[in-house]
Amino acid sequence: MTDASTPAAEPRLVLVTGASRGLGYAVARALGARGDHVIALARTVGGLEALADAIEADGGPSPTLVPVSLTDTAGLQRLGLALHERWGHLALVVHCAAHAAPLTPVPHLSDKDFDTSVEVNFKGTERLIVMMAPLLLARPGGRFVYAADTRAGQPYYSAYGATKAAAEALVRSWAAETVQLGPKVELFHPNPMPTALRGRFFPGEDNSTLPPCSVEAARMIETLDL
Repeated sequence: MTDASTPAAEPRLVLVTGASRGLGYAVARALGARGDHVIALARTVGGLEALADAIEADGGPSPTLVPVSLTDTAGLQRLGLALHERWGHLALVVHCAAHAAPLTPVPHLSDKDFDTSVEVNFKGTERLIVMMAPLLLARPGGRFVYAADTRAGQPYYSAYGATKAAAEALVRSWAAETVQLGPKVELFHPNPMPTALRGRFFPGEDNSTLPPCSVEAARMIETLDL
């Protein structure tokens, strides 16, 4: 039994991207419910507020909500500085945010859809790594998890598949570079889930047979021992 005079351990600090819905929401809720202090990053304020209500209803600590896009370099810089000044470190980053460009043949791909995919999926991942790596290195044991989705080379997935593959290559390079000194960098390939992102790719699909995002979140946490 812990002595009453012993200070309670501070909650572990975890940052989750794409936390307003889908896998990111489910991971953030599961981690928050078990006592982690979740820093939830997403563009959708309403979804972030719903996440906060859910975590608090589950008995977890109130999360820190960050309505910032991965395309916002200045916003991510301000976030990194704020985290450094307030806590000085992060224990875990789970990167789930992604942009799903419309399915289309490569010659019909619009510049806008391709550029957005590059900005969010590829450059957004690079920005996140650059901003959060010092915080993950500030204490031993920092970890970074990337939610991968291998669609490269599949017909009509040109923008999404190419930029997710590029981001995965970036993460794999970082993982190889950090084996000795950390942070620990890992990839997780979720099974198909009834997410809004998948709904854009399979609009007529009966998703009632797909496992809910909470199941895949639990599998991620158990598989990687987060």
